[in-house]
Amino acid sequence: MLVIGHRGASVAAAENTVQAFVLADAMGADGVELDVRLAPDGRLLVKHDPLPTASGDLAGYPELREVLAVCGDMLVNVEIKNSADEPGHDPSGAVVEPTIAEMRLHGSIDRWIISSFDWDTIERCRAAAPDIATAYLVMEATADVIEQTASAGHVAVHPDEESVTAETVAACHAAGLAINTWTCNDPDRLKELAEWGVDGACTDVPDIALTALGRRISPAEVRWETPA
Repeated sequence: MLVIGHRGASVAAAENTVQAFVLADAMGADGVELDVRLAPDGRLLVKHDPLPTASGDLAGYPELREVLAVCGDMLVNVEIKNSADEPGHDPSGAVVEPTIAEMRLHGSIDRWIISSFDWDTIERCRAAAPDIATAYLVMEATADVIEQTASAGHVAVHPDEESVTAETVAACHAAGLAINTWTCNDPDRLKELAEWGVDGACTDVPDIALTALGRRISPAEVRWETPA
């Protein structure tokens, strides 16, 4: 099971900061997950919560290019924030094209997966860059979600780990989807998810997760992949 630093190593350092991603790499995480938002001035900023509305309050949030530059050879899950129930929602999906363009400047496409809670956004990503893996981010991987995601050609579904069962994992794999969960920090639960065949788990504590799984060094080569 891939160990993915949730917003970097977000217990050891402030989440979604350059330092958090540097530390995740140093800890041996297979990859990291980050949140990207399109600022009114056109910059791609790495921040989980909605951006401040005043441009003068945007200082201090790292740009996507800064974060990607320190991710080394890790896998990177770029979560595009563009939900209809949040401030700053853009139905046109203007965040998609510049995000993909920036990602292409920072290494092999095999390192990337783009996810979003917003179905229209992730559909735009797949249409704009069919060579980059895409995943639907959800609270629960229901049968309908699994069918919808697989039918649209996405490679993975990303449910809340609390909703995941062994049957969920089997259903995702039977549909040809990888299943990557968020966000698990409990060593025993991480081991259970791994035993069930979960493909990747986001965690705030990648060092603890690796220890729980009997690992402290990443494999020589890891990549996002669909189950055989």
